[in-house]
Amino acid sequence: MLSHLQRLGIETDGRYATDAELSIFVQYARSFAVRATTYRQLQALEREIVEQVYAHMQSRSPELFFRGQEDVSAKWRRDTIRVLRYTAIAMLLNDPDSLRERLLFWMRTVMKAFGAEQSCDVTYRVMQEVVKQKLPAAQADLVCPILELNRQVLGQV
Repeated sequence: MLSHLQRLGIETDGRYATDAELSIFVQYARSFAVRATTYRQLQALEREIVEQVYAHMQSRSPELFFRGQEDVSAKWRRDTIRVLRYTAIAMLLNDPDSLRERLLFWMRTVMKAFGAEQSCDVTYRVMQEVVKQKLPAAQADLVCPILELNRQVLGQV
């Protein structure tokens, strides 16, 4: 939403916005109640979602949590929680563009430096499955496109 506001401010410089340009705000207002509920549910389910993703990955690809001999599970959890929190706010504000530009592009550099792209790909692929199990379909439909964005940006191999 913030990106939309910024773009609208630039595009309408010196004129009034058209009904078509304002329609995104009407749609956002209509979806705000479900977005707010989803945000609160993600907050309440955060640990459960992350632990379920971890357990799934641990059972199928435990090597993803090791860099050589070093167990990076704690780093994975910390990073995954951070990205999930940013995902939640991007969903609430309907602003995946800001998420991509302010966090994901920077984090992609870090993940590439550590060779963690495959882990990111699997993490956000599995997280979409978990979110679909934990949230009603209408709520999962708000979150999963952002999780897919996370996977595409961070999981580039």
